[in-house]
Amino acid sequence: MEGSEGESNGGGGDGPRPWQSYHTVYTIAKAGMEGVDKEKVQRIVYEMSKGSKYFQNEEKKEALIRQKIHNLRLQCEKLTQADLSHYQKVADRRILELEASRDLSRIWLHVDMDAFYAAVETLCNPTLKGRPMAVGSMSMISTANYEARKFGVRAAMPGFIARKLCPELIFVPTDFKKYNYYSDLTRKVFQRYDPNFIAGSLDEAYLDITEVCKKRNTKSEDIAQELRASVYEETGLTCSAGVAPNRLLAKVCSDINKPNGQYVLPNERVAIMAFISTLPIRKIGGIGKVTENILKEVFGINTCEQMLEKASYLGALFSQSTADFFYSVGLGLGKTDSPQVRFRKSISNERTFSATEDEVLLYKRLAELAEMLSADMQKEGLCGRTLTLKLKTASFEVRTRAVTLQKYISSSEDILKHASNLLKAELPISVRLIGLRMSQFNGDKCGDTSDPTQTTITSFITSGEANKKYSSSPDVTDHDLVGDTETELSLDNRQTSQHDCIDLFDGNHSLDVDYQSCTVWKNDGAEEVQTSSNDATSSNYNGYREELGPTSFQGQFEVINVNDGSKSNRLEDERPSSSCQETTMLWVNDYKCSLCGIELPPSFVEERLEHSDFHLAEKLQKEESRIHQTSVPSQCRDQKYRVTGQSKSKKQKLSQKEGRHTPIDYFFVRE
Repeated sequence: MEGSEGESNGGGGDGPRPWQSYHTVYTIAKAGMEGVDKEKVQRIVYEMSKGSKYFQNEEKKEALIRQKIHNLRLQCEKLTQADLSHYQKVADRRILELEASRDLSRIWLHVDMDAFYAAVETLCNPTLKGRPMAVGSMSMISTANYEARKFGVRAAMPGFIARKLCPELIFVPTDFKKYNYYSDLTRKVFQRYDPNFIAGSLDEAYLDITEVCKKRNTKSEDIAQELRASVYEETGLTCSAGVAPNRLLAKVCSDINKPNGQYVLPNERVAIMAFISTLPIRKIGGIGKVTENILKEVFGINTCEQMLEKASYLGALFSQSTADFFYSVGLGLGKTDSPQVRFRKSISNERTFSATEDEVLLYKRLAELAEMLSADMQKEGLCGRTLTLKLKTASFEVRTRAVTLQKYISSSEDILKHASNLLKAELPISVRLIGLRMSQFNGDKCGDTSDPTQTTITSFITSGEANKKYSSSPDVTDHDLVGDTETELSLDNRQTSQHDCIDLFDGNHSLDVDYQSCTVWKNDGAEEVQTSSNDATSSNYNGYREELGPTSFQGQFEVINVNDGSKSNRLEDERPSSSCQETTMLWVNDYKCSLCGIELPPSFVEERLEHSDFHLAEKLQKEESRIHQTSVPSQCRDQKYRVTGQSKSKKQKLSQKEGRHTPIDYFFVRE
């Protein structure tokens, strides 16, 4: 990088260097940035950002990370040698199981276009060749060519900082129609080698070339060379490739000889372990700056091989799934299967620009996004009914607003109409990013649940399998009860929280829904959820309280016959209780909870007390529920139960039809 900036704020000597603790988005992990003076660039980023809203937001995030690191260090100090010995044995067992699953029979190729957006712009305008150039604006950069990267300029960097790093930097506005066109050309090439290739983004893809290599009796490196040559012939653009036994390593390999190069990792365990031994953890997909920071500062882990050396600590302080991921990284394991055709769950578009309060400009941006989203949906023949608006304010606060429609839409007019209503409710506001996402698609593509045996709450209520159907109030239709993938709950006047719908009988959740503070209403063909609670200090989110615990609803629900109280009691005596058997909580081998299986070492005294309190509260709650169920007298079978809403009271009669299940309305009625 040419020139030098002033050495203010401790730039030289042994003075204070606050930028070294300022965790911005800047890293030198991108290809073409190997020789960049990271500290110098970090200092410029710090000085240019200091005092801004972005800086303040980053400071808040850094404070949270520091607190998390501090808490993890305290937990590490609590671990005794006996604890570590136990968790080491558990980790060793799990590592052996993961090693046994190693598959060296497949050959995966990851192809990544070189500085794709910048390369397309250079192809269309040859005068840009050899000059430092970035795609984007003074607000934000989408990508930078390799000439600009030598100065420390990179994607996701504000343009005004990039200009400070490289005064000769040329900005070119984004043109996604152009990028989509060239992306389609590359994908036609990929299909020749793997019709079921996995597109990671516009400029990268994973290909299983196992069969191609066998069919042609060709080495994988020759296939990679041929594919790269074909892409250049079709598009005039260069790409880099990585070949490895799994997708995780293939992606790492494609970055080694960028630009316009390739790297092949043999399908041998010895070669893989040697490759992993010195590989920095940040090179692994799924390990970002936060995880990297935690692993380095808490455990001293810098390379993938050290994941296995610190296995006991990782197993003690992280969940099993997270620990398994870390162990897999240390072993160089990744996915090798060719996934079946997976249907889209959502399609989204978003754009960043200079912060503005101009409503005309905001609606113009929204119209552009609606047009793009509609084109993407119609290209794949999809229609959706849940539209989500994403906003990032000038202070970098992210808000989401969603609406679920009664009909499926795909036209830009319909999308813009409902998106405008969502945006209108937020005005006036200063925004620097707008995004639109459509989900809950129609038809066979996305209508089926992932598990064919799992039914929705709507089908349970309305189907004949529900043993005690009830008649809804006249102004609440079945459409009002449709289970959505997303529910928007208002937390306050400025922020909303977006939750996935939770199965009422999920073993990991317990719900307490207060219908006195929750109403469903329809407006212009749309469903919305409104709540009236304003208690900001409570965990009750406006009538929707979610309690998470290691276990909930153990076993099957009892069959309750409300026509014959004695029979109900007899059934209860003959079979295990649905709430909980009279079991005392014990710590098996002084580590594992006998009720839920969670492991806590003896030194975690406070955590164990909290865990015991949880099971005690759960037991009392279930006992209270069981007493309530068995105390329903037979003469009350015709009694009407009242459900009070925000708008007016509604009466519902509990059906007496006997069946195999407890009716779902039984859990919500109030005496």
